[in-house]
Amino acid sequence: MNRVIPIGFIICLFLSACSADKRSPLNTSFYNGQGDKIGTATLKEMSDGVQVKVKVEGLEPGPHAIHVHEFPKCKAPDFKSAGNHFNPMSKLHGLMNAEGAHAGDLPNIEADSAGMVNAELMLPDATLKDGQKSLLRKEGTSLVIHSGVDDGMTQPAGDSGERFACAKITLDADKNETSDPTEPMEKQKKSSK
Repeated sequence: MNRVIPIGFIICLFLSACSADKRSPLNTSFYNGQGDKIGTATLKEMSDGVQVKVKVEGLEPGPHAIHVHEFPKCKAPDFKSAGNHFNPMSKLHGLMNAEGAHAGDLPNIEADSAGMVNAELMLPDATLKDGQKSLLRKEGTSLVIHSGVDDGMTQPAGDSGERFACAKITLDADKNETSDPTEPMEKQKKSSK
Protein backbone atom coordinates (compact mmCIF):
# COMPACT_ATOMS: atom_id res chain seq x y z
CA MET A 1 0.00 0.00 0.00
CA ASN A 2 2.84 2.42 0.84
CA ARG A 3 4.28 1.92 -2.63
CA VAL A 4 0.99 2.71 -4.34
CA ILE A 5 0.77 6.25 -2.93
CA PRO A 6 4.24 7.35 -4.11
CA ILE A 7 3.70 5.82 -7.56
CA GLY A 8 0.32 7.55 -7.88
CA PHE A 9 1.89 10.80 -6.75
CA ILE A 10 4.68 10.44 -9.31
CA ILE A 11 2.15 9.75 -12.08
CA CYS A 12 0.21 12.93 -11.12
CA LEU A 13 3.40 14.99 -11.19
CA PHE A 14 4.32 13.54 -14.58
CA LEU A 15 0.91 14.29 -16.06
CA SER A 16 1.01 17.84 -14.67
CA ALA A 17 4.44 18.38 -16.21
CA CYS A 18 3.19 17.10 -19.57
CA SER A 19 0.22 19.47 -19.41
CA ALA A 20 2.49 22.42 -18.58
CA ASP A 21 4.80 21.48 -21.49
CA LYS A 22 1.86 21.83 -23.91
CA ARG A 23 1.15 25.32 -22.61
CA SER A 24 4.66 26.77 -22.50
CA PRO A 25 6.18 28.04 -24.63
CA LEU A 26 3.12 29.12 -26.58
CA ASN A 27 3.54 30.72 -30.01
CA THR A 28 1.07 32.98 -31.78
CA SER A 29 0.97 35.43 -34.69
CA PHE A 30 -0.05 39.08 -34.99
CA TYR A 31 -2.34 40.19 -37.82
CA ASN A 32 -3.14 43.77 -38.82
CA GLY A 33 -6.55 45.13 -39.77
CA GLN A 34 -6.05 44.05 -43.41
CA GLY A 35 -5.47 40.43 -42.36
CA ASP A 36 -1.72 40.47 -43.04
CA LYS A 37 0.58 38.61 -40.68
CA ILE A 38 3.00 41.19 -39.30
CA GLY A 39 4.80 39.29 -36.54
CA THR A 40 4.85 36.79 -33.73
CA ALA A 41 4.71 36.49 -29.97
CA THR A 42 6.08 33.73 -27.76
CA LEU A 43 4.67 33.34 -24.26
CA LYS A 44 6.61 31.33 -21.70
CA GLU A 45 5.76 30.40 -18.11
CA MET A 46 8.43 31.68 -15.74
CA SER A 47 8.79 31.64 -11.94
CA ASP A 48 7.82 35.34 -11.80
CA GLY A 49 4.96 35.34 -14.35
CA VAL A 50 4.63 35.00 -18.11
CA GLN A 51 7.43 36.21 -20.37
CA VAL A 52 6.18 37.70 -23.66
CA LYS A 53 8.61 38.01 -26.58
CA VAL A 54 7.24 40.20 -29.37
CA LYS A 55 8.69 40.43 -32.88
CA VAL A 56 6.62 42.65 -35.20
CA GLU A 57 7.04 44.82 -38.30
CA GLY A 58 4.89 47.39 -40.07
CA LEU A 59 4.27 49.74 -37.13
CA GLU A 60 4.67 53.51 -37.15
CA PRO A 61 8.08 54.35 -35.61
CA GLY A 62 7.84 55.18 -31.91
CA PRO A 63 6.11 53.79 -28.81
CA HIS A 64 2.96 51.64 -28.94
CA ALA A 65 0.72 50.22 -26.25
CA ILE A 66 0.35 46.46 -26.00
CA HIS A 67 -2.12 44.70 -23.72
CA VAL A 68 -3.64 41.29 -23.10
CA HIS A 69 -7.37 41.42 -23.85
CA GLU A 70 -10.10 39.20 -22.43
CA PHE A 71 -11.22 37.18 -25.49
CA PRO A 72 -9.28 35.18 -28.13
CA LYS A 73 -11.17 36.93 -30.92
CA CYS A 74 -9.27 39.01 -33.46
CA LYS A 75 -11.96 40.14 -35.88
CA ALA A 76 -10.52 42.77 -38.24
CA PRO A 77 -10.40 45.60 -38.93
CA ASP A 78 -10.86 47.08 -35.42
CA PHE A 79 -10.31 44.03 -33.15
CA LYS A 80 -13.05 45.18 -30.76
CA SER A 81 -14.02 41.50 -30.61
CA ALA A 82 -11.03 41.02 -28.25
CA GLY A 83 -13.02 42.80 -25.52
CA ASN A 84 -11.53 44.80 -22.66
CA HIS A 85 -8.18 44.29 -20.97
CA PHE A 86 -7.60 40.98 -19.18
CA ASN A 87 -8.46 41.99 -15.61
CA PRO A 88 -9.44 38.97 -13.47
CA MET A 89 -8.74 40.82 -10.20
CA SER A 90 -10.93 43.85 -11.09
CA LYS A 91 -8.16 46.45 -10.73
CA LEU A 92 -7.82 49.84 -12.42
CA HIS A 93 -5.76 50.27 -15.57
CA GLY A 94 -2.17 51.43 -15.62
CA LEU A 95 1.29 50.34 -14.60
CA MET A 96 1.71 53.76 -12.95
CA ASN A 97 -1.65 53.61 -11.16
CA ALA A 98 -1.42 52.99 -7.40
CA GLU A 99 -4.72 51.08 -7.60
CA GLY A 100 -3.74 49.10 -10.72
CA ALA A 101 -2.75 47.45 -12.80
CA HIS A 102 -4.79 45.07 -14.93
CA ALA A 103 -3.19 41.63 -15.18
CA GLY A 104 -3.01 42.29 -18.94
CA ASP A 105 -1.21 45.65 -18.73
CA LEU A 106 2.26 45.60 -20.31
CA PRO A 107 4.97 48.23 -20.80
CA ASN A 108 4.89 50.08 -24.13
CA ILE A 109 6.90 48.65 -27.02
CA GLU A 110 9.13 50.83 -29.24
CA ALA A 111 9.13 50.49 -33.03
CA ASP A 112 12.42 51.51 -34.63
CA SER A 113 12.74 53.82 -37.66
CA ALA A 114 11.86 50.87 -39.94
CA GLY A 115 8.71 50.09 -37.92
CA MET A 116 10.13 46.93 -36.36
CA VAL A 117 9.84 45.76 -32.75
CA ASN A 118 11.88 43.08 -31.04
CA ALA A 119 10.95 43.22 -27.34
CA GLU A 120 10.86 41.02 -24.25
CA LEU A 121 8.14 41.88 -21.72
CA MET A 122 6.80 40.38 -18.49
CA LEU A 123 3.29 39.75 -17.16
CA PRO A 124 3.92 39.29 -13.41
CA ASP A 125 0.23 38.78 -12.54
CA ALA A 126 -0.54 36.12 -15.14
CA THR A 127 0.07 32.44 -15.78
CA LEU A 128 -0.33 29.88 -18.55
CA LYS A 129 -1.29 27.26 -15.95
CA ASP A 130 -4.84 26.70 -14.72
CA GLY A 131 -6.40 29.30 -12.45
CA GLN A 132 -8.14 32.66 -12.26
CA LYS A 133 -5.11 34.53 -13.65
CA SER A 134 -4.56 32.08 -16.51
CA LEU A 135 -4.27 33.57 -19.99
CA LEU A 136 -5.70 30.25 -21.20
CA ARG A 137 -8.79 30.14 -18.94
CA LYS A 138 -12.09 29.54 -20.69
CA GLU A 139 -11.34 29.95 -24.42
CA GLY A 140 -8.15 31.98 -24.00
CA THR A 141 -7.22 35.67 -24.44
CA SER A 142 -5.45 37.85 -27.01
CA LEU A 143 -2.58 40.32 -27.37
CA VAL A 144 -3.44 43.67 -28.95
CA ILE A 145 -1.02 46.32 -30.20
CA HIS A 146 -2.41 49.87 -30.33
CA SER A 147 -1.61 52.77 -32.64
CA GLY A 148 -0.62 55.04 -29.76
CA VAL A 149 1.24 54.98 -26.48
CA ASP A 150 -0.26 53.90 -23.14
CA ASP A 151 0.05 56.76 -20.65
CA GLY A 152 -0.06 54.30 -17.74
CA MET A 153 -2.95 56.00 -15.93
CA THR A 154 -6.00 56.96 -18.03
CA GLN A 155 -9.03 54.70 -17.65
CA PRO A 156 -9.88 52.27 -19.08
CA ALA A 157 -6.98 51.71 -21.52
CA GLY A 158 -4.32 54.40 -21.13
CA ASP A 159 -5.58 56.60 -23.98
CA SER A 160 -3.63 54.30 -26.30
CA GLY A 161 -5.48 54.86 -29.57
CA GLU A 162 -6.95 52.45 -32.10
CA ARG A 163 -6.27 48.72 -32.03
CA PHE A 164 -3.72 48.07 -34.77
CA ALA A 165 -2.85 44.35 -34.55
CA CYS A 166 -4.11 41.29 -32.71
CA ALA A 167 -2.81 37.81 -31.79
CA LYS A 168 -4.88 35.04 -30.21
CA ILE A 169 -3.57 33.39 -27.04
CA THR A 170 -4.93 29.84 -27.22
CA LEU A 171 -3.44 26.37 -27.02
CA ASP A 172 -3.70 25.93 -30.79
CA ALA A 173 -2.80 29.51 -31.82
CA ASP A 174 0.37 28.36 -33.61
CA LYS A 175 -1.31 25.70 -35.78
CA ASN A 176 -1.30 26.30 -39.53
CA GLU A 177 0.79 29.45 -39.18
CA THR A 178 2.95 30.75 -42.01
CA SER A 179 6.57 31.76 -41.58
CA ASP A 180 7.59 34.80 -39.56
CA PRO A 181 7.42 37.91 -41.80
CA THR A 182 10.20 39.59 -39.81
CA GLU A 183 12.73 36.93 -40.82
CA PRO A 184 14.91 37.51 -43.89
CA MET A 185 13.44 35.95 -47.06
CA GLU A 186 16.29 33.43 -47.41
CA LYS A 187 15.55 32.03 -43.95
CA GLN A 188 11.83 31.77 -44.79
CA LYS A 189 12.56 29.84 -48.01
CA LYS A 190 14.74 27.34 -46.13
CA SER A 191 12.09 26.79 -43.43
CA SER A 192 9.38 26.11 -46.03
CA LYS A 193 11.38 23.28 -47.68
